[in-house]
This record gives sequence, structure tokens and C-alpha cells, in this order.
Amino acid sequence: MRHGRYRFIFGFLAAPVILYVVFVISPYLQAFYISLTNWKGISANPQFIGLENYTRLLDDEVFWAAVRHHGVLLLVMPLVTIVIALFFSFLLNLSGGQRGGKMSGIWGSKVYRVIFFLPQVLAVAIVGVLFQAIYRPDESGVLNGLLDLVGIDPVGWLIAPDLALWSIIGVMVWQAVGFYVVLFSAGMSSIPKDVFEAAELDGANRATLFFKITLPLLWDTMQVAWVYLGIAAFDAFALVQVLSVDRGGPDNSTTVLPLEIWRTAFNFSKFGYASAMGVVLFFMTITFAALTLRVTRRERIEF
Repeated sequence: MRHGRYRFIFGFLAAPVILYVVFVISPYLQAFYISLTNWKGISANPQFIGLENYTRLLDDEVFWAAVRHHGVLLLVMPLVTIVIALFFSFLLNLSGGQRGGKMSGIWGSKVYRVIFFLPQVLAVAIVGVLFQAIYRPDESGVLNGLLDLVGIDPVGWLIAPDLALWSIIGVMVWQAVGFYVVLFSAGMSSIPKDVFEAAELDGANRATLFFKITLPLLWDTMQVAWVYLGIAAFDAFALVQVLSVDRGGPDNSTTVLPLEIWRTAFNFSKFGYASAMGVVLFFMTITFAALTLRVTRRERIEF
């Protein structure tokens, strides 16, 4: 192996690299090319039209509505999810103080972890159907049934343009929180307990333990969580497809780029135009991830 180590390494790397190029890089390159054509999905020789599809995007009101919705998702969904997940993780892992020489959470924390993680196990379609019943616009809906008990008129959670997107964001947060509770719990369990013991001996209360010790030591984990949630905010296809009125309605108030890409390609057979949207979404996602990692970069704290 000492004399043929390069052949040995190449032999192990060749297969995964070839698979990655064929099934990941190649489709990206094909999408970039198709976005420069007027391909309808049928003809074998699409006409090359240059940047015409991208020029059309500048005047496409539905495209810009979807971009605005992604902006709202990027601002709200990661922030709310991380705040809730951090709160629950702290309760489950560190809020109980010292027990048996180590930090502990609230009573029954192991059971709560399973409950919080349950939405992550459910398929997105099942989550969508579940919340269709919860958001029904009449008294038979779960939320409107509760409102009716206190004398409040039914609310059109998914049919009111001002509420529809926020209702779907609520579902996205509900589904995502459990995973990040587990992720942050794993990060908290890796923090040396001596740090918390020393802080408690110095008189630190629960708020100080959380804001002055836990958050700084979890910074890398939160950075990863923010990137993952941002990428999820750029997707949102399945829930919008299942929950929204008329797929992105009412009046395009919930539409997102993946849904518009799917609709443009398969409903209107404009694969070239849909590919242009996909290329824009690709660069938006890459730019977000790079900026997030750059802005949130800080010196690593060594234990």
C-alpha cells in the first residue's frame, strides 16, 4: 500500500465521484443550459434564446411574489423555530439544576423528547392533511371550533390572503421544532458540566446559564440550524402544495418558487422558463448559505 497508495485512494474515490458528477453535477449543468432555451419538454432540439427567460422574470409578478414570500419565510421561520427549540432544549436538559452530580432537565424530559420529535417522523402529506382539518374555515375545524366555544366567528386561516402564508409558516415551524430540539439537546449534552457547576457556584441563575453560557457554546450548532432552516424556507413546496388554496392561492398569496417551477414546467410545458426560475432559486440558496456562514462566523470556543 505504501507504493500504490495513490491508486488505492483513487480506487475508493472514483466510484462516488463518478456517481456525484453523473447524478448531481450533470443535472445542474443541464438545467443551466435548458434555462437558455425555449424547450417545451417535447422537442429534441430546443431553440437557444440566450437570456430571454431571465429577462421575462424581471416583469413576472408571480415570480416576484414568490421571492417576497421566501423573504418572509427566511426572516420568520428560522428565527421562531430556533427560539422555540432552544427554549424546549434548555427545559429538557438544563433547567432542573444539579441532580446526582450532573445537570438535568425537567421531570419526564425523555418522554417530551419523543413527543417533540414525532412531527418529524410524519410524512409531509400527512402533516398537510392533518392541518387541513385543523384549519377548516367552518366550525368543524379544530381552531374555529375552539373559537366558536368562546363566541368568536370562524376565521379563514387558509382562504384569507392576509392569513394564509402565516398559517402555513406555523405548520412549518410545528414540523421543524422537534428535530432542532434534538439537535440542540445533543449540543447541550456535549457541554462540560463543570462549566455549569462553576457558574452555579458563582450564583448564576437560569437566565444567566442560558444567555451567558449555553448560547455562546451552542453557536456553531445554531449556525448550522440557521442554514438548514433557510434552505427549508427556500423549499416549502410540499406544504404549500397540500395546504394552499388552488396551489399557491388565494391570489398567489402563498406561492413559492418551487411550486411555480413545477406549475410552469408541468402545467404550461415551459421547461426553459421553469429552468430559469430553478437557476435563480439555486443561486439564491447558495448566496444565503454563504452569507449566513460568513456573517455568523466567530472564533470557536475550545473546551
